[in-house]
Amino acid sequence: MDVGTVNEMVAVPSGRVTLSDRRTQSSWPVEVAPFQMSAFPVTQSWYALITGRGPSSTQGERLPVEGVSWWDAVQFCNVLSRREGLAPAYDLRVDAGTAEWDTSSDGYRLPTEAEWEHACRAGTTGARYGPLDEVAWYQGNSDGRIHAVGGRQPNAWGLYDMLGNVWDWCWDVYDAEVYGTYRVLRGGGWADEHWSCRASVRRRSHPTFRIDDVGFRVARSTPLPRP
Repeated sequence: MDVGTVNEMVAVPSGRVTLSDRRTQSSWPVEVAPFQMSAFPVTQSWYALITGRGPSSTQGERLPVEGVSWWDAVQFCNVLSRREGLAPAYDLRVDAGTAEWDTSSDGYRLPTEAEWEHACRAGTTGARYGPLDEVAWYQGNSDGRIHAVGGRQPNAWGLYDMLGNVWDWCWDVYDAEVYGTYRVLRGGGWADEHWSCRASVRRRSHPTFRIDDVGFRVARSTPLPRP
């Protein structure tokens, strides 16, 4: 598996997904426009190539980068965009703790929570897109450690490690009324029980926290056709 492969972007078709919130006992449908998502979580080799840093507690070029905060992830997106001649998606003021997303940008960004779940499900409606042991590294089969990307079966759209291995940062605030600036995490990790590795499970973390089972993958908006 070469660097070009682990950096591959996959086209995700449009669709609809229903999100839910356990605290408020509410659910709501979200229409998702077509977009692109990285086939794998961002690897340590890709992260080091773009940032010059290797923050992960367990080192390995093909391992997902972990120990990265939400701020680290959105900054990676902007640097990657500039490197490829794309318009950065985010106006970031880290000192002020503010981040604004230019939705017209064609640059790299984090997926929204709705995009993430839609991409994870890949047209399925159950808890997972396949048998857990075949699609995910989790507590039951990980031997207590993180694994190289692509070691389990992908979903129908060619996305690997959507469940298990590392949690993915998403763009969205989790619940501003109760948790303030905490951001959404999705997907489950290598140390999690089976019930955390489901398409609908939500977790939260402060955007400055760096955790050894949390990484991210990148997305890009699909440009609208020219008139």
